[in-house]
Amino acid sequence: MKKILLISTGGTISSQRQNYGLTPIMSGDELLSFIPTIKDICQVDCITPFCIDSTNVMAKNWLEIKDIVKINYNQYDGFVICHGTDTLAYTASALSYLIQCSNKPIVITGSQRPINLEITDAKTNLMDSIIFSCDERAHGVNIVFNGNVIAGTRAKKQRTRSYNAFSSINFPDIAVIRSGKIIFFIDDKQCTNKVRFYDEICDKILLIKLIPGICAKTFQNILPQYKGVIIESFGLGGVPNYDNTGEFHMMLKEYINDGGIVLIATQVLNEGSDMEVYEVGNKIKNELDVLESYDMTIEAATAKLMWILGNKKGFQKIERCFYEQINHDIFMQ
Repeated sequence: MKKILLISTGGTISSQRQNYGLTPIMSGDELLSFIPTIKDICQVDCITPFCIDSTNVMAKNWLEIKDIVKINYNQYDGFVICHGTDTLAYTASALSYLIQCSNKPIVITGSQRPINLEITDAKTNLMDSIIFSCDERAHGVNIVFNGNVIAGTRAKKQRTRSYNAFSSINFPDIAVIRSGKIIFFIDDKQCTNKVRFYDEICDKILLIKLIPGICAKTFQNILPQYKGVIIESFGLGGVPNYDNTGEFHMMLKEYINDGGIVLIATQVLNEGSDMEVYEVGNKIKNELDVLESYDMTIEAATAKLMWILGNKKGFQKIERCFYEQINHDIFMQ
């Protein structure tokens, strides 16, 4: 019988109504009590390192989860992490970089309604996650939600209330789970891999979402506080040059010369960026040392930059590491 470690961190799945609304209060053992038939499938041990709304999740929480997996890696066949949905995609991305090449499954799940309600998606999501974590073909970091298995770097929360909250962006689902049966679309486990854990992450990252008419001077006093900045640009990766003033170009050039790392992403969800198509992107791409997210989600791009800046120095090393594919995160065009 497989041995699974359930890591409960809070979120809607463990919430109950309190004076100011839903608040996470249930432990992992309490969650398991709602699916008693799980004892016929595998042995599940529980740990609750923290119990918070995922709105309050920080980089230190990602490291804490990673440490729990690292310490217990040889004692368990798989890991299931219960997490709030609001930042679940960020956590799944971060763990994809902090725990690489794992032949054991590390599954992240949650729910849109608390597990103690009569009508809830929590029981199914938790049961599916444990079933998936027991499958011999399962490996690496994945999200299991509403019967879909999504690569940890490809998930996006697209609905705030519906059970089908998450979609896989620019990449197919890994598998689907229907009535306890798993159908794999991508079966790529390589038993020769050796798991790698990383202990450093840099959270000094700023995300700037462009809007029409935005002034570059707004950020000049803010940028020096951060080691990396992500620009959510327009379309294929256009950075504005209002009235041919070159304000953004000059601001980014100064920031890069001072040692900052710039990543250009797109606000468009599907199909990704290609900065070289239009002059407004091409000029920045070819004249400055910037990274481009291509078809990555903003959650994965953010988490990857945090991981890289915690472990690498120098633009060439950072660039090479950023474009290395990890857990299906990027396909350069």
